Amino acid sequence: MPTVQFNAIPDTGRAWVFGSDHPVTGDRAARLLEAVDGFLAQWAAHGSPLTCARDWRDDRFLVIGVDEASAGASGCSIDGLFRVLGALETEIGASLRGSGRLFYRDATGTVASVTRAEFRSRAAAGEIGPDTIVFDITVTTAGDARARFEAPASRGWHAQLLPVARTS
Repeated sequence: MPTVQFNAIPDTGRAWVFGSDHPVTGDRAARLLEAVDGFLAQWAAHGSPLTCARDWRDDRFLVIGVDEASAGASGCSIDGLFRVLGALETEIGASLRGSGRLFYRDATGTVASVTRAEFRSRAAAGEIGPDTIVFDITVTTAGDARARFEAPASRGWHAQLLPVARTS
């Protein structure tokens, strides 16, 4: 099956979000998307073509979706996706897999990438608060990728990293 637009993947479709440790733009972004599109065009599980899509957001986030109504992604097919991305990391100069980074919009609206410890430290310093927009790269469905991927910190698991408000 050919690839489709990400909005054509049903809400129940599987999704994977890969966050880059820094922005990927220009020729590097073009190379990344060209390679991903090439992989998706032939992506199959146990010989069955997958109906799939990708979305590229904020020069940082690659979202892959699969409509599993006709064929589901298998462990081997998912491993193939991770291998393709791993091979591209050196070429594009960015880490996309398993970086353990947290992402949020800073005061200027720019996407920032920090470690969990840095996130806590910035939250303690008041740079990050309940209304700070964060990105949840742990979403697992296309519907969640559309509905709650980008939301205020207070509405997701990031809230547990914010200081507890003290009352007197």
